[in-house]
Amino acid sequence: MNYPSHLIEEAVNELSKFPGIGKKSAMRMVLFILKQQEQDAIKMGEAIMRLRTEIKYCSRCGNVSDTEVCNICNNAKRNQQLICVVEDLRDVIAIENTNQFNGTYHILGGLISPANGVGPDSLHIDKLTERIKKENTTEVIMALSATMEGDTTVFYLSKKLKDLGVSLSTISRGIAIGGELEYADEITLGRSIALRVPYQH
Repeated sequence: MNYPSHLIEEAVNELSKFPGIGKKSAMRMVLFILKQQEQDAIKMGEAIMRLRTEIKYCSRCGNVSDTEVCNICNNAKRNQQLICVVEDLRDVIAIENTNQFNGTYHILGGLISPANGVGPDSLHIDKLTERIKKENTTEVIMALSATMEGDTTVFYLSKKLKDLGVSLSTISRGIAIGGELEYADEITLGRSIALRVPYQH
Protein backbone atom coordinates (compact mmCIF):
# COMPACT_ATOMS: atom_id res chain seq x y z
CA MET A 1 0.00 0.00 0.00
CA ASN A 2 1.36 3.40 -0.99
CA TYR A 3 0.87 6.21 1.48
CA PRO A 4 0.76 9.93 0.69
CA SER A 5 2.28 10.75 4.07
CA HIS A 6 4.77 9.14 6.42
CA LEU A 7 2.51 10.15 9.33
CA ILE A 8 -0.40 8.24 7.81
CA GLU A 9 1.79 5.20 7.19
CA GLU A 10 3.03 5.28 10.78
CA ALA A 11 -0.53 5.55 12.16
CA VAL A 12 -1.75 2.68 9.92
CA ASN A 13 1.15 0.48 11.05
CA GLU A 14 0.35 1.13 14.71
CA LEU A 15 -3.42 0.62 14.39
CA SER A 16 -2.98 -2.58 12.40
CA LYS A 17 -1.34 -4.11 15.50
CA PHE A 18 -4.83 -4.44 17.03
CA PRO A 19 -6.25 -8.01 16.87
CA GLY A 20 -8.39 -8.51 13.76
CA ILE A 21 -7.38 -5.16 12.24
CA GLY A 22 -5.60 -5.34 8.89
CA LYS A 23 -3.99 -2.50 6.94
CA LYS A 24 -7.24 -1.60 5.12
CA SER A 25 -9.27 -1.40 8.33
CA ALA A 26 -6.46 0.59 9.95
CA MET A 27 -6.53 3.00 6.99
CA ARG A 28 -10.28 3.53 7.46
CA MET A 29 -9.65 4.29 11.12
CA VAL A 30 -6.91 6.79 10.21
CA LEU A 31 -9.21 8.56 7.73
CA PHE A 32 -11.93 8.67 10.40
CA ILE A 33 -9.52 10.29 12.86
CA LEU A 34 -8.45 12.86 10.25
CA LYS A 35 -12.09 13.87 9.74
CA GLN A 36 -12.60 14.56 13.45
CA GLN A 37 -12.20 17.95 15.08
CA GLU A 38 -8.61 18.28 16.29
CA GLN A 39 -9.73 18.46 19.93
CA ASP A 40 -11.74 15.23 19.56
CA ALA A 41 -8.75 13.42 18.06
CA ILE A 42 -6.52 14.66 20.89
CA LYS A 43 -9.10 13.51 23.45
CA MET A 44 -9.12 10.06 21.83
CA GLY A 45 -5.33 9.84 21.99
CA GLU A 46 -5.26 11.01 25.60
CA ALA A 47 -7.86 8.38 26.58
CA ILE A 48 -5.61 5.64 25.15
CA MET A 49 -2.54 6.99 26.95
CA ARG A 50 -4.40 7.30 30.26
CA LEU A 51 -5.76 3.77 29.84
CA ARG A 52 -2.22 2.44 29.61
CA THR A 53 -0.56 4.60 32.25
CA GLU A 54 -3.27 5.02 34.91
CA ILE A 55 -5.15 1.70 34.95
CA LYS A 56 -4.71 -0.33 38.13
CA TYR A 57 -5.17 -4.02 38.87
CA CYS A 58 -7.12 -5.08 41.94
CA SER A 59 -4.71 -6.25 44.64
CA ARG A 60 -7.20 -8.95 45.63
CA CYS A 61 -8.58 -10.50 42.44
CA GLY A 62 -6.51 -9.04 39.58
CA ASN A 63 -9.45 -7.31 37.88
CA VAL A 64 -8.85 -3.93 36.24
CA SER A 65 -9.75 -1.05 38.47
CA ASP A 66 -9.48 2.69 39.01
CA THR A 67 -8.53 2.03 42.64
CA GLU A 68 -6.35 -0.47 44.51
CA VAL A 69 -9.35 -2.74 45.19
CA CYS A 70 -12.00 -3.12 42.45
CA ASN A 71 -15.71 -2.28 42.77
CA ILE A 72 -16.69 -5.96 42.84
CA CYS A 73 -14.34 -6.85 45.73
CA ASN A 74 -15.41 -3.67 47.55
CA ASN A 75 -19.13 -4.46 47.27
CA ALA A 76 -20.39 -5.62 50.69
CA LYS A 77 -23.60 -6.93 49.09
CA ARG A 78 -21.68 -9.60 47.17
CA ASN A 79 -20.84 -13.01 48.62
CA GLN A 80 -17.20 -12.50 49.57
CA GLN A 81 -16.68 -16.20 50.33
CA LEU A 82 -17.53 -17.29 46.79
CA ILE A 83 -14.80 -17.05 44.14
CA CYS A 84 -15.30 -17.51 40.42
CA VAL A 85 -12.00 -18.33 38.72
CA VAL A 86 -11.71 -16.97 35.17
CA GLU A 87 -9.04 -16.62 32.52
CA ASP A 88 -9.12 -12.85 31.99
CA LEU A 89 -11.09 -9.60 32.12
CA ARG A 90 -13.27 -10.55 29.11
CA ASP A 91 -14.73 -13.43 31.09
CA VAL A 92 -15.52 -11.20 34.07
CA ILE A 93 -17.43 -8.85 31.75
CA ALA A 94 -19.26 -11.76 30.11
CA ILE A 95 -20.36 -13.26 33.45
CA GLU A 96 -21.30 -9.88 34.95
CA ASN A 97 -23.57 -9.25 31.95
CA THR A 98 -25.62 -12.33 32.88
CA ASN A 99 -26.63 -10.85 36.28
CA GLN A 100 -26.54 -14.42 37.63
CA PHE A 101 -23.43 -14.25 39.81
CA ASN A 102 -23.11 -12.44 43.12
CA GLY A 103 -19.68 -13.53 44.34
CA THR A 104 -16.15 -12.34 43.63
CA TYR A 105 -13.65 -13.24 40.92
CA HIS A 106 -10.07 -14.37 40.59
CA ILE A 107 -8.33 -13.71 37.29
CA LEU A 108 -5.69 -16.30 36.42
CA GLY A 109 -4.16 -14.26 33.61
CA GLY A 110 -4.27 -17.14 31.14
CA LEU A 111 -4.59 -20.92 30.89
CA ILE A 112 -2.03 -23.68 31.25
CA SER A 113 -0.71 -24.41 27.77
CA PRO A 114 2.61 -26.30 27.56
CA ALA A 115 2.59 -25.94 23.77
CA ASN A 116 2.69 -22.16 24.18
CA GLY A 117 5.13 -22.23 27.07
CA VAL A 118 2.52 -21.31 29.70
CA GLY A 119 2.91 -23.33 32.88
CA PRO A 120 1.20 -23.02 36.28
CA ASP A 121 3.94 -20.67 37.50
CA SER A 122 2.96 -18.17 34.79
CA LEU A 123 -0.55 -17.81 36.26
CA HIS A 124 -1.93 -16.27 39.48
CA ILE A 125 -2.58 -19.65 41.11
CA ASP A 126 -0.51 -19.16 44.27
CA LYS A 127 -2.35 -15.91 44.92
CA LEU A 128 -5.64 -17.85 44.63
CA THR A 129 -4.58 -20.43 47.23
CA GLU A 130 -3.48 -17.60 49.56
CA ARG A 131 -6.88 -15.94 49.17
CA ILE A 132 -8.76 -19.15 49.94
CA LYS A 133 -6.76 -19.74 53.12
CA LYS A 134 -6.96 -16.14 54.28
CA GLU A 135 -10.61 -15.39 53.45
CA ASN A 136 -12.35 -18.59 54.59
CA THR A 137 -13.67 -19.17 51.08
CA THR A 138 -16.54 -21.67 50.95
CA GLU A 139 -16.77 -22.36 47.20
CA VAL A 140 -14.61 -21.93 44.12
CA ILE A 141 -16.34 -22.00 40.73
CA MET A 142 -13.96 -22.79 37.89
CA ALA A 143 -15.44 -20.88 34.94
CA LEU A 144 -12.87 -21.62 32.26
CA SER A 145 -13.37 -22.20 28.56
CA ALA A 146 -14.28 -25.72 27.45
CA THR A 147 -11.02 -26.21 25.57
CA MET A 148 -8.04 -28.52 26.10
CA GLU A 149 -6.17 -25.70 27.86
CA GLY A 150 -9.21 -24.87 30.01
CA ASP A 151 -9.74 -28.48 31.05
CA THR A 152 -6.02 -28.89 31.81
CA THR A 153 -6.12 -25.79 34.02
CA VAL A 154 -9.29 -26.97 35.83
CA PHE A 155 -7.66 -30.36 36.49
CA TYR A 156 -4.51 -28.73 37.85
CA LEU A 157 -6.52 -26.36 40.08
CA SER A 158 -8.62 -29.23 41.45
CA LYS A 159 -5.43 -31.02 42.56
CA LYS A 160 -3.99 -27.82 44.02
CA LEU A 161 -7.13 -26.85 45.95
CA LYS A 162 -8.48 -30.23 47.07
CA ASP A 163 -6.90 -30.12 50.55
CA LEU A 164 -7.99 -26.55 51.34
CA GLY A 165 -11.47 -27.54 52.55
CA VAL A 166 -13.26 -25.59 49.86
CA SER A 167 -16.12 -26.79 47.65
CA LEU A 168 -15.09 -26.97 43.97
CA SER A 169 -17.55 -26.62 41.11
CA THR A 170 -17.47 -25.95 37.39
CA ILE A 171 -19.95 -24.19 35.16
CA SER A 172 -22.38 -26.64 33.57
CA ARG A 173 -21.70 -27.62 29.99
CA GLY A 174 -24.24 -25.40 28.33
CA ILE A 175 -21.05 -23.98 26.90
CA ALA A 176 -20.09 -25.90 23.76
CA ILE A 177 -17.00 -28.10 23.97
CA GLY A 178 -14.13 -26.13 22.46
CA GLY A 179 -16.04 -22.89 23.02
CA GLU A 180 -14.57 -19.68 24.38
CA LEU A 181 -16.43 -18.26 27.38
CA GLU A 182 -16.53 -14.69 26.09
CA TYR A 183 -18.48 -15.73 22.97
CA ALA A 184 -21.26 -17.55 24.82
CA ASP A 185 -24.62 -15.80 24.83
CA GLU A 186 -25.68 -14.27 28.13
CA ILE A 187 -28.60 -16.66 28.76
CA THR A 188 -26.49 -19.78 28.23
CA LEU A 189 -23.62 -18.41 30.30
CA GLY A 190 -26.00 -17.30 33.06
CA ARG A 191 -27.55 -20.76 33.25
CA SER A 192 -24.09 -22.34 33.31
CA ILE A 193 -23.23 -20.29 36.39
CA ALA A 194 -26.59 -20.84 38.12
CA LEU A 195 -26.59 -24.59 37.35
CA ARG A 196 -22.93 -25.17 38.17
CA VAL A 197 -21.98 -28.70 39.16
CA PRO A 198 -19.52 -30.14 41.71
CA TYR A 199 -16.17 -30.79 40.08
CA GLN A 200 -15.26 -34.46 39.67
CA HIS A 201 -12.08 -35.69 38.01
